[in-house]
Amino acid sequence: MVAFPLGPNASKAGYRVIGFDSIGSTNAEAMKAAAAGDAPNIWYVALQQTEGRGRRGRQWESPYGNLAASLMIAPEAEAHHLATLGFVAGVALNRALNQLVPQMRTRSGLDGADGVSQEGPVRIALKWPNDILADGAKLAGILLEVQPRFDGSKAIVIGFGVNVVAAPAGLPYPATALSAFNGALDAQAVFEALAEHWVECYALWNNGAGTREILAGWREFATGIGTEVAVKRNSDVIRGVFETIDDAGRLIVRDAEGHRTAIAAGDVHFGTTASLKA
Repeated sequence: MVAFPLGPNASKAGYRVIGFDSIGSTNAEAMKAAAAGDAPNIWYVALQQTEGRGRRGRQWESPYGNLAASLMIAPEAEAHHLATLGFVAGVALNRALNQLVPQMRTRSGLDGADGVSQEGPVRIALKWPNDILADGAKLAGILLEVQPRFDGSKAIVIGFGVNVVAAPAGLPYPATALSAFNGALDAQAVFEALAEHWVECYALWNNGAGTREILAGWREFATGIGTEVAVKRNSDVIRGVFETIDDAGRLIVRDAEGHRTAIAAGDVHFGTTASLKA
């Protein structure tokens, strides 16, 4: 077992944490606990996972020293509100990372949308639907899963993967790690900040009543709004301008004729990669 600290807000709110040195998948561990009837509001956290997964069953590589954290909760919210928990998670993780790296500087980088080289602070930004970027390179990802419980209710498991010490190699997109900017940060520090900001954002969400405020916070740090975008949905590609996300969290794409398409799921490409072919 490895100790992962909970800050004062998370401790006061009754959250618990179980830490691992290495595990197959923190999400799988949390799902198993939910199915067995374990009490919610518990984090499963590891320095390495060997069978991690991302969206649509893709493999999520997690070299040793990175952060793999999964939170099991059981919100009393209507079903249509549950999907917006992904945005709660995104805002919480974005706030945590911006808290940890406010003084970081990079000589040049890409913002992930317009492809313009820039000087100054590292830009930590949200990419729809569930990624965190640092100067346009993937820094973290989020996975939301639903697990039925023994009493007929549903538990939600939210998985967070953060590249702390290393980014996986051989990916079809740029990726980075916090160590590229500041090697002093470790997985424990990132987790503690995440758990604290989660408490704040989850309270704001308030079983769905605060979804509008959460989405406003997400848009504030979104990358790509107002730029050309291509969204791959199965065998189709929707192209146009990324106009906004609506109050249901759907990505709104406006085509050249002014028609708008609301997209609930898909893979998003900005800038030069927005010219991808179906």
